[in-house]
Amino acid sequence: MDGRLLERDAELEVLVRAVDDAGEGRSSVVLLLGEAGIGKTSLVRTFVSEVADRARVLVGACDDLLTPRTFGPLRDATVEHPGPLADALAASADQEAVYQALRLELRPRGRPTVLVVEDLHWADDATLDALRYVCRRLNTLTAMVVLTYRNDDVDDAHPLRRLLGALATQPAQRLQLRPLSRRAVGGLAADAGVDPTWVFTTTQGNPFFVTEVLACGENGVPSTVVDAVMARIRQLPRRTRDALEQLAVVPTGVRPFVASALVGDVGVLEEAERRQILVASAEGLAFRHELARQALLQSIPRTRQVALHQNVLAHLLEQERPDLSRVVHHAVAAGDVDTVLSRGQEAARLAARAGSHRQALAHYEQVVPHLALLPPDDQARLLVDYSWELYVAQRWADSMRASRRALKLWESLGDRVAEGGARVVLSRSAFMAGRPNESIREAERAVAVLGPTGDIEALAYAETYLGAVQALTDRQDEALARLLEAQALAARAGRRDLVALCHNYIGCARVDLGDVDSGLEELRRSLWLSLDLPHHEYAARAYTNLAETAYVLHRYDELATWVDEGSRFTADHDLPGHLHNLEAHRALLLLSRGHWDEAQTRLERLVSASAEPDQLTRLTLPPLGRLLARRGDDRAAAMLERAWELALTNGSLSAVAPAGLAVVESAWLAGDVQDAEAQITVLLERTKTPAAARARGELLRYLSRAGLTVEAFAGCPQEWASGLEGAWQRAADDWRRIGNPYERALELAASSSTVACIEALDVLDGLGAAAAARLVRARLRELGASRIPRGRLRATRENPAGLTERQVDVLSLLATGLTNAEIAERLVVSTRTVDHHVSAILTRLGVASRRDAARRAEELGLVSEVGSTVSV
Repeated sequence: MDGRLLERDAELEVLVRAVDDAGEGRSSVVLLLGEAGIGKTSLVRTFVSEVADRARVLVGACDDLLTPRTFGPLRDATVEHPGPLADALAASADQEAVYQALRLELRPRGRPTVLVVEDLHWADDATLDALRYVCRRLNTLTAMVVLTYRNDDVDDAHPLRRLLGALATQPAQRLQLRPLSRRAVGGLAADAGVDPTWVFTTTQGNPFFVTEVLACGENGVPSTVVDAVMARIRQLPRRTRDALEQLAVVPTGVRPFVASALVGDVGVLEEAERRQILVASAEGLAFRHELARQALLQSIPRTRQVALHQNVLAHLLEQERPDLSRVVHHAVAAGDVDTVLSRGQEAARLAARAGSHRQALAHYEQVVPHLALLPPDDQARLLVDYSWELYVAQRWADSMRASRRALKLWESLGDRVAEGGARVVLSRSAFMAGRPNESIREAERAVAVLGPTGDIEALAYAETYLGAVQALTDRQDEALARLLEAQALAARAGRRDLVALCHNYIGCARVDLGDVDSGLEELRRSLWLSLDLPHHEYAARAYTNLAETAYVLHRYDELATWVDEGSRFTADHDLPGHLHNLEAHRALLLLSRGHWDEAQTRLERLVSASAEPDQLTRLTLPPLGRLLARRGDDRAAAMLERAWELALTNGSLSAVAPAGLAVVESAWLAGDVQDAEAQITVLLERTKTPAAARARGELLRYLSRAGLTVEAFAGCPQEWASGLEGAWQRAADDWRRIGNPYERALELAASSSTVACIEALDVLDGLGAAAAARLVRARLRELGASRIPRGRLRATRENPAGLTERQVDVLSLLATGLTNAEIAERLVVSTRTVDHHVSAILTRLGVASRRDAARRAEELGLVSEVGSTVSV
């Protein structure tokens, strides 16, 4: 091929038009995706050349490194463009500072700024978070963002999915590059004098494959692209091949001075450039395609690769401030353990500080196998840091193992302060692993160890964590006193972060003890202080505890606010454990408000995503089992039995109550509450305290529905007390005010009014609450109703995408060109709810824009024609 850009005019036009739109104040994102070799980079190069005179262009790329560079593509983009972003990255790569600097780089400045990030499938978490941050603020920018990635390398669990999900509600266009047509390939093959049919059959129109096959000419018929690449390289002089091999171990472009340092006279590479194996520019040298580099790399013997990596490593270590991710990558490949140990720890800590926790963990995991080469105190310190990163990654059991290793080392060294700190880490990980008793035990030991040391800061740390776990395990009175003392110690020690964390758990304890307003104020104060520090993990804890408190109090509007804000924050700051917690609460909100299809989908996804039971299981498995029981699903019994076993192992009321209540409700729905005798006995004993009033109220209401004689108690929440007192209308009104249609229907069904029971039946049928609907029909027969509704016949629509019925409704309206606000008005729901549906639809359909979703709707037969007004 001669460098022509074939069959890409339409895509190029979209890209150029988006720049013009940005200049007029309509910023947007263009996703450029396709398989390896499809021509994404070639199109980007042509596009950049096309708009260079009318836009400020920043270009960066992600590399196929062992551990991605923190903010790697943003660093590349600023090399030739000094400014706030370059300054922020050079200063410390603080996450918040980089966010604000990137936003400044893309602000209005007379002409639009184009930010190109290539190969996003290799991006680090910090880069993905920064892009998500600015892409949600496009309306304040004058920018056009181009993101390229290999869609076949991005599965549902890939971190890039979070960014793609955030773009679902933003002005974004999705350009998927297709292979060259048979006609285009035929023309190229004819020019080269090669059989067109054979070329197309062999390459399937992949531009890179076509190029390599045609380059072999008539002398070779390669069976693979690797063969094609190597056939071209073998035609080069030995010195040129040696130089290419040296460059092949560097998974990125090489700047001119680096190329000179690695290969000496770069003139030996002229023939490689002439044969279009290399591309040369002012920025340096790069293989024309990553596949070519990888093909050459595969052909190099391992022993030679080690020597080549050693050359690159030596050059990097000569730099004043080398890129540590590159250093670690080449040190591992070169087998340089000393450098892995010395630079890997530093790289991990910098990545963690920048919010790239996945990368920090990857760096630590390169270092940990060589721990024995470090002094014992260095081993212990590294293990504590490693344990925290495992904690952030939701690998609670691994975190416990790492902190136990650190603890053993500190005990042997006799360092009591460090030992106490390690016990705190172990305590927190044990709690999240669903082992609260072990968590309390380790926190108590930490306090006991640290008390005699006189180290106020370390003691404040341990007392705070002991108070926290006490507040979360039914010891609120004891926790409150301890946390107030810990907060005073933290203030004396100047630990503002611990002061903020104490506010969090003081708030939880006060809410549980009945002082709701004061408790909520403490929780909000914890959030504000943590955000101001900033302390991301403590802020995330505040969001999760605010969400859980709102859920327990049945304050669903507040719950929606904290879930929305917290999910954005935890996604932006790479805190998957807290994001999981908040997404579980989103599912609980949907369940409570009657959106059962979506709630079930989310709960099933969260349950399947958990590799092993942990503290968060209480938020997902019992509610899912309970929902399945309500729907008459045979899977419910086994799921609830498992949930109860896990709850007993956990032991805390926060685990026992949801699992036990789910079993009780399931037994009531099945017609024999005595089947839940064990759960009832445990719950009656465990819910005697004021902090357990809400769980006790719910338990007693189900017992009363089963015909047992029970009474409301002092402090019983009004919504449960009304039902217990037989005031069904007042109870139904309470649940209407709260916004829970299922509980409202159950209270209506408790009346002797056939009208109220029929209304309840209508609600239950609409929810798909088959088990309760069956009980209400029996109730109507007892009341002598002459005509009992048979239930709604739901239309069954062919739906290969697996969408819920409500999602199908939203998709049908979306395809007609309605905005989310207009859809919300049609369906009588909030705009935020429609936003969530649209995001879920795009994910389910595997598309990135509303226009593509509309086309898919047409294919599914949901609309007859896609309107031209659909925005993207």
